[in-house]
Amino acid sequence: MAGKSEDGKTDIEVARQVIETEAAALVALRETISESMTQAVDILMGTKGFLIVAGVGKSGHIGRKIAATLASTGTPSFFVHPTEASHGDLGMITKGSSVLAISNSGETRELRDLLIYAKREDVPVIAITAKSRSFLASQATVTLLLPKTGEACPNQLAPTSSTTMTLALGDALAVAAMARRNFTREDFGARHPGGSLGMQLQLIGEYLALRKESPNPVITEEAIFADVLKAVSEGRYGAVSVIDESGALKGVVTDGDIRRAVMGHENVQSVTARQMMNPTPVTVAPDERIGIAIQTLENRQISQIIVEEDGKPVGLVHIKDLMSEGYL
Repeated sequence: MAGKSEDGKTDIEVARQVIETEAAALVALRETISESMTQAVDILMGTKGFLIVAGVGKSGHIGRKIAATLASTGTPSFFVHPTEASHGDLGMITKGSSVLAISNSGETRELRDLLIYAKREDVPVIAITAKSRSFLASQATVTLLLPKTGEACPNQLAPTSSTTMTLALGDALAVAAMARRNFTREDFGARHPGGSLGMQLQLIGEYLALRKESPNPVITEEAIFADVLKAVSEGRYGAVSVIDESGALKGVVTDGDIRRAVMGHENVQSVTARQMMNPTPVTVAPDERIGIAIQTLENRQISQIIVEEDGKPVGLVHIKDLMSEGYL
């Protein structure tokens, strides 16, 4: 049985109304974006130290997320609680820093000491507030103003639409700064080495170097069937690189090639690696990303790929390792 509110609306209707209200607030916010956003990004670009994000209550929770987003997208940032700032943490705000202060009312008492200190030390302040004539706005270098919209809360008390707009405005600021910096996927991956995206942006050479055992099974072109079979079996990767006397990569023999040799030759023991190998193996370079290797493995529907550098095999990447190590 569907639950209902006192005015007869079902839970589903209330939830949809909340989403509609907050979506409308975001549309209103979009229309307010002005030159102040450019000025705010200018401050970020000119910040030689850290951007300190501050806010209290729900604004503080949103501020923590904004600080994390900025830090991971090229703007060194961290969150400071205004109360802690008043008890010694103001020392974190130094010349070359900047401040992003968040308060819907703009009158949050706990922010006052921080704002006064920033102004005295000539530290630029970006404000996010809904009140253009508030204390926060009066102390700010640049104000990003939230439009006047109702909260999704039926009592107009719980911060809902206002926090959604604040979060979106923080994202807009972070992404605008990313664009100004030409922040790349590689830059993002360097800051997220533990995440799935960061792992896929890892260089293949780095991946091989970090592994305790980096497989690189090789055999010469003249190796006979028994030696090839042994190399493939001992390597445990279902493939072996075929090299010439100089160590240059000439091909690859997979377990599938071995099966085809057994079925296609009466005297299989006399068959050499050159006769069995695929002379055009799929390869990747150490300076390519793991994501490229994964995409190639999936698109070609193969299990392993040879890492080739200067014409020589230097390693092998196998899909089972990528899966067990969390890359897939």
